Amino acid sequence: MTAGGSPVAVLAIDGPGGAGKGTVSRLVAERLGWHLLDSGALYRLTAQAALKHGAALDDADALARLAGTLDVAFLAEAGEARVLLEGEDVTRAIRTETMGENASRVAAVPAVREALLARQREFRQAPGLVADGRDMGTVVFPEAPLKIFLTASAEERARRRYRQLQDAGVDASLSSLLEEIQARDARDMQRSVAPLKPAHDAVELDTTELTIPDVVDHILRLIEDRGLVSQL
Repeated sequence: MTAGGSPVAVLAIDGPGGAGKGTVSRLVAERLGWHLLDSGALYRLTAQAALKHGAALDDADALARLAGTLDVAFLAEAGEARVLLEGEDVTRAIRTETMGENASRVAAVPAVREALLARQREFRQAPGLVADGRDMGTVVFPEAPLKIFLTASAEERARRRYRQLQDAGVDASLSSLLEEIQARDARDMQRSVAPLKPAHDAVELDTTELTIPDVVDHILRLIEDRGLVSQL
C-alpha cells in the first residue's frame, strides 16, 4: 500500500461500457509505467467460471465461491494483454457481448462484489495504479487522489462497439447493441450495491466528441497538475 511511507497513488477511471475506459486506462498506465486493474475483467471471469462449472447466474452462493477462488493470470506478450482462467486462454471469450451481459448480472450480486473487493485492492502497488471500472472511485478506492468519470452518449457507445465488431468480422445489429447498452446502463445504475455513478469529487469527462489521444492527454495533464508524477 505504501512506498517510502507515502500511499501509492491511484487513478480511478469509472464510467459506463463503451465510454473508452479500457483503452484510455491502458494507454495512461503505459505512459506512466503504472500497474493496471481491469476490474470489469474480474466480473467477466467470474461469469466465465460460472459457465465453465455449470453455476447459475442467480446462484449467489456459488458465484461468490467462484469469485473468491478465481485462478486467473493477466499476461502481457508482444504488446497484447492475455487473460488465463484456470490455465486456459479466455481473452476473446470474456469480451463477447453475451459475456458482457453476464458480467453485468454477476456484478449486481452483493456477495460477488464483496468477494472481489479485497482482490482488487491488492493491485495497488508502487509506483502507482490505474484502476478501470464502474465503482473504483466510489467503493474500491474512495481515497484515490484523482477520480475520472468517463461517459458518452449511448448512441455513440453503440456505434463504437458496432465498429469494433465490424472490424473483427463479426455481424452485429446497431439497434440491438444500443438496446443492450441501455439495458446494461439501467442495471448498473439501479443495482442495490455500488451503483454506477460519479464519485462526488470525480472529474466528469464526456468523450462523445473526443478522440482517444485527446482523452489520454487531458487525463495526463490532470495527473501532473495534481502532483501525482513529476513532469511528463
